[in-house]
Amino acid sequence: MNHSKCRFCKQFKRIYPYILMLMVGIIILPSHINATGDPDLKNKVHIVVIDAGHGGKDPGACGSFAKEKDVALGIALKLGKYIEDNFRDVTVIYTRDTDVFIPLFDRADIANKANADLFISIHANSSEKKYVYGSETFVMGEHKNESNFEVAKTENNVITLEEDYSTKYEGFDPNSIESYIIFSLMQRTYLNQSLRFASMVQDEFREKARRVDRGVFQAGFLVLWRTTMPSVLIETGFISHPDEEKYLSSQAGQDYLASAIFRAFRDYKVGIENSSNFEKKPEQNATDALPETEINPNQPTLYYKVQVFSSKNLIDFNDPSLKGYANIESFESGNWYKYAVGQYLTYDEADQNLKTVREKYPDAFIIAAKNGKIIPVGEAKQILK
Repeated sequence: MNHSKCRFCKQFKRIYPYILMLMVGIIILPSHINATGDPDLKNKVHIVVIDAGHGGKDPGACGSFAKEKDVALGIALKLGKYIEDNFRDVTVIYTRDTDVFIPLFDRADIANKANADLFISIHANSSEKKYVYGSETFVMGEHKNESNFEVAKTENNVITLEEDYSTKYEGFDPNSIESYIIFSLMQRTYLNQSLRFASMVQDEFREKARRVDRGVFQAGFLVLWRTTMPSVLIETGFISHPDEEKYLSSQAGQDYLASAIFRAFRDYKVGIENSSNFEKKPEQNATDALPETEINPNQPTLYYKVQVFSSKNLIDFNDPSLKGYANIESFESGNWYKYAVGQYLTYDEADQNLKTVREKYPDAFIIAAKNGKIIPVGEAKQILK
């Protein structure tokens, strides 16, 4: 009996700080809720904080040649410029605009002190399984599965580079599931707005940037934990995947991703300020002149791919035969479905990757696609001239 009580005391002592924080959150939250039970948020988006993950002594995830900190900064700066160029009423604040180390605590503090209306944290993912790829967006919340927990642990482990992090983060241990007990409540005030913006980001990644949409998830990220506004953490892709690493580190890839996030921001801002239900998107305007699958939107949506096989039956993109490939597309041709992988802006880039694909599919060859349809490669070369 005494032994049981002792063990209980030890466990209670470990989670007591989080229980205390939970109680404080319950006391504070009602002041932010209106009579309808919804968060009483300002109907404006005039200040946005863009957070480029990692930096300085913290490289983040590393691929064969690229570092997450560089990818995140490149996309963040491009995103900020799109917003500044198209919205004069929006102030863009960067948590960092150079290669420097910024503690997670300070990143949230920057947003809170600026009284920001939206916080966007940009990252790149990694996996021991080299075939995993795609984009996903997280909001603050309780992780629903082990995979989400692992992503959160990876991003939160950066605090171990900070001096006296245990005291600064009130005993938080990024590897202990008990430390995440508080995360089911924090940021709940802004959860709906965060989820809406996150969904818009994923929609743009899928529809305009042609990325694989891995979905919107909740997990306990320290960088989102202390922010007092709608906040998201965007994993733009897997730097551990060979093709996606090239894409993430290229100027073209970063342009596509930044413009996709910008479109989501534009629609979110219009929805908030028009008090809309986020279902109707704004009419096309000058801000549509941004890269989607090409750097110059006035040029046709044109790129090269590697066709791997044809089939008379529809094949799921998760089929083992397509495992390990990025940017998978199918094209209908008569009674056949043609399956192609990769997405390259130049023929030479496609030709370089063709050799790798032929190790599995010896008969693979290069095709060109324009507006989602196959066109002759010669025609594509002529257009690109």
